[in-house]
Amino acid sequence: MSALTPSSGRPPVITGLGITAPTGIGPDAHWSSVLAGKSGIVAIDRFDASGYPVRHAGQVPGFHAPDVVPSRLISQTDHWTHLGLYAGESALRDAAVDPAELPEYEMAVVTSSSSGGTEFGQKEMTALYQHAPSHVGAYQSIAWFYAATTGQLSIRHKMRGPCGVLACEQAGGLDAIGQARRLLTGGDSRLVLTGGTDASLCPYGLTAQLSNGRLSRVQDPERAYVPFDSEASGHLPGEGGALLVLESAESAEERGRGGGYGTVLGYAAGFDPAPDSGRPRALRRVAARAIADAGLTPADIDVVFADASGMPADDRDEAEAIAAVFGPGGVPVTAPKTLTGRLYGGGAPLDVATALLSLRDGVIPHTKGVRDLAAGCPIDLVTDAPRVLPLRHALVLARGHGGFTSALVLGR
Repeated sequence: MSALTPSSGRPPVITGLGITAPTGIGPDAHWSSVLAGKSGIVAIDRFDASGYPVRHAGQVPGFHAPDVVPSRLISQTDHWTHLGLYAGESALRDAAVDPAELPEYEMAVVTSSSSGGTEFGQKEMTALYQHAPSHVGAYQSIAWFYAATTGQLSIRHKMRGPCGVLACEQAGGLDAIGQARRLLTGGDSRLVLTGGTDASLCPYGLTAQLSNGRLSRVQDPERAYVPFDSEASGHLPGEGGALLVLESAESAEERGRGGGYGTVLGYAAGFDPAPDSGRPRALRRVAARAIADAGLTPADIDVVFADASGMPADDRDEAEAIAAVFGPGGVPVTAPKTLTGRLYGGGAPLDVATALLSLRDGVIPHTKGVRDLAAGCPIDLVTDAPRVLPLRHALVLARGHGGFTSALVLGR
C-alpha cells in the first residue's frame, strides 16, 4: 500500500499480540497457563494487604520494569503504563512491524483504561500530605491520567494518527478495539496498536474498588471468584492485560502477514437503563447487534467468552442474555478470567487475545473453579477441562461498572 486509501471493506486483521497477564508474559506462557488451569491469583505483595478484607489478586509474575522499560519512563509513568509499554512493544515485535518503516500519520494508538495511574498518584499524594507541594513530582500531572499509556505508546513509536483512550471500565477494552476497527475500515489508518492494561493494586486503588461492593471477601482464593457458580460472591481484582496490532487487510498482506491471528468481524456497544426503569439490560441487544454487524447468525458463533461478573444477579442476567440469543445451552461458554481476576481496562483485550488463540488451536479453555452451576443460568459453561472443537467464530462480551456494555465478534 503505497498511500493510505479507504478500506476495501474487508475486515481488519490482528497480526500481533502482546500479553502481560497474571497467567504469564507473552502469548505462549499465557496460553499454556490457561489450558493447564494454572491460576495467577496470589497473595497481594505489592503492598501489605493483611489489614484489608481482600488479600488476593492477579499479579503479573516476573515483570521487572527496569529490564524492559527505558529508565526515564519508569520515573515518569505508573506501573499500569509500564505493563502497557512492554505489551505494546511485544505486540509490534510479534507482528514483525517496524514502525519506522511506515508513515507515522497512518499509525494510531487506541487503548482502554479504568483506574489510571493510581499507584503513582498515591505516592505523590502521600508526598503532598506528609510534606509540601514542592515534594510532588511534575509527572503527577500526567502519569495518573487515563490517556497516559496511549500518549507514551504514541510518542515512543511515533504513531501520530488519530489516537485515543476509552474509559468504560471492563467494556472499554472492546470499545477500544471497536474504535480501532473504525479507523481502519474508514481509511484513517493502516495500523492501530489497541487493547489495554490496568493496575490498581495499591492501598488507594484497592480501597476504591472495595467501595462498590463487588469484590469477593471469601478468603479461599480458589473459591473467591467463581462466576455462574451457586456460591458466586463477586470477583477478585487483577493487573495486566493485552495490546494487539490491528491492521487493514491490505496492509497486512503487503507485509506478508495476511493471515494473522484472526479478524475483527463485528462490534456493538450499549448502555444499561437505570436499575429502577423496568427496562431490560443491554447485553442481549448488544450481543445480537454485534453478530448481525459481522454478517453472521447466532448459529455461526462457536464459543462465547463471557464477561463473568461473579455477582449472582449479573451472572443470571448474562446467562439469560446468552440463552435468549443462542437458546438454552446453545453455545459453549467460557470465562478463563477466573485465573487472572478482573483486569478492568485490560480484561476484555486479554479475553480477545485468548479467544484468538482458542480459534487458532480449536480449543475452548475451561472456567476453573466453578463446581455447581447456579440456578437461573441456562448456559453450557465449559468446566473441568478444555474442550476440543472446530472453531470458526467467537463472541467476546464485556460489561463495565455503571452500565457500559460491549460485544465483539472474531473470526479465525
